[in-house]
Amino acid sequence: MEASMLLCKLIIFLAFLGVVMSTTWGEDNLINPSKLQMFVDDLPDMPKLKGFDFENGVPVPKSLKIGMFRKKWKFHRDLPPTPVFAYGTSKRTATIPGPTIEALNQVDTYVTWRNHLPKKHILPWDPTIPTAMPTNKRGVPTVVHLHGAIGEPQSDGHAESWFTARFEEKGPTWTKKKYHYYNHQQPGNLWYHDHAMGLTRVNILAGLLGAYIIRDLKIEAPLGLPHGDEFDRPLVVFDRGFRTDGSLYMNSTGDNPSIHPQWQPEYFGDAIIVNGKAWPRMIVRRRKYRFRIINASNARFFKFFFTNGLGFIHVGSDSAYHERPVMLKEILLAPSEIADVIVDFSESKSDSVILGNNASYPYPSGDPVNEANSKVMKFLVKQQHEVDSGRVPEELIKYPSADLSGASETRYIAMYEYTSDIDEPTHLYLNGKSYEKPVTETPKVGTTEVWNVINLTEDNHPLHIHLGLFVVLDQTELVDLDKFKECMLKMNDAIKCQISKYARGKRLKVLAHEKGWKNVYKMTPGFVTKILVRFSYIHSNASYSFDATAEPGYVYHCHILDHEDNVMMRPMKLIK
Repeated sequence: MEASMLLCKLIIFLAFLGVVMSTTWGEDNLINPSKLQMFVDDLPDMPKLKGFDFENGVPVPKSLKIGMFRKKWKFHRDLPPTPVFAYGTSKRTATIPGPTIEALNQVDTYVTWRNHLPKKHILPWDPTIPTAMPTNKRGVPTVVHLHGAIGEPQSDGHAESWFTARFEEKGPTWTKKKYHYYNHQQPGNLWYHDHAMGLTRVNILAGLLGAYIIRDLKIEAPLGLPHGDEFDRPLVVFDRGFRTDGSLYMNSTGDNPSIHPQWQPEYFGDAIIVNGKAWPRMIVRRRKYRFRIINASNARFFKFFFTNGLGFIHVGSDSAYHERPVMLKEILLAPSEIADVIVDFSESKSDSVILGNNASYPYPSGDPVNEANSKVMKFLVKQQHEVDSGRVPEELIKYPSADLSGASETRYIAMYEYTSDIDEPTHLYLNGKSYEKPVTETPKVGTTEVWNVINLTEDNHPLHIHLGLFVVLDQTELVDLDKFKECMLKMNDAIKCQISKYARGKRLKVLAHEKGWKNVYKMTPGFVTKILVRFSYIHSNASYSFDATAEPGYVYHCHILDHEDNVMMRPMKLIK
């Protein structure tokens, strides 16, 4: 059965090959980043969409209609317009990233996501990996996942709930056109992005991503943090490569072309994009600003720092506030992680400062940064000093601490990478299972579980669990790793392979700003990372306001998109 499916996909690929080779995909024609002057474009503020209305002064639910469009986008002053896919309420207003959706706690938002994309993709893709595939071979499958949402399975953006233009074709787990976002969770930062099976990396690369904020004014206003459009800004950061004609670069040949003609294990581009502009600049006043920094890259980790020694006041991680702010000089963010920070430019000793990056790629053992990808953006600091009424309180928001005694289940989640005869990656699995194998993770609604995540690869993998929030408890090195890995490749059973015998090396400290509730965490290679996962709200004892046991369920996966697509993702089904 699997062989026949692979043969079918290869035939489809050959049909597409003529198209691929007749375009610039067959050549690189990459633009040298040094040809693009840095810090010449102003940082855009993305359009805002309110996910609520007011009736008689009271916020009420609202329905939005957001489309996906093919258009051209100007990433840099000196770069020709780039064909992209973009979210927006119309083709004219569509942007990269898409509009920032602002929601209110306890006020429902409804979104009808409409696919207006063309019959063919603007980027090469690989049908030999598990991929959303319309039967008529036409149209770009898409589905939207609200990352960090605590919501119903039908609106989670399941990878197989994809649809093409005008809902002409739909994936096997598609349920409805209008998504329902309850917004009953704690206030914090989320983001929405494409999640179609096997196409997530190319659809997001094409531009399908945007920020989503849930606010709770009763809780947040007393904190006194910087607020308002001028002083509270999402920064959506990602890397891209471009050709000389302005088009996005995506490799057309894989590392194992006889197995996967196009797929490669990581995508990296040298141009660093913030809010849709390459290396932008922002004029700031000498006062505090709040930046909600989202790493929306396919595979690139960022280690952010200011070149003049300015610091970050870290107030939230992913979708939850900290109990107390944390002062930092640098922040390591994996793909899909979010850092909610305050920066006080009144403390700047210079009139300009660059937000830099020094994370190797792939992280942690890849190439060092270069002149292009070591710069993110520049802040131009006004000389005039001013009175700043904004503050950062000593205490923020306290949520329940991790309680191991209440855990109802202990699971072992192993990360594997498989290679070819030429020692190039062919695919990655969680627990040694491909995505379509029967579900093995079935948490009970309202419970907490201990997950021991065993990274048997050389890469750091940001693990994302849909629906659940978790706290990192400890990170322990595996000794005699090769021997343990050999056993795991044979047995695929941590208990039978006596993990306790090997998980006794050095321990990594969980950093202060990563001790709170998260939905993504960086799994260190050669370590076991123990997390406590909660399948209930953290801000109240209320039950979910939806049926979390409904179809099509949820997933958990590595958020390096190239890994997720092939196919470091597993289904998860909640039970009562």
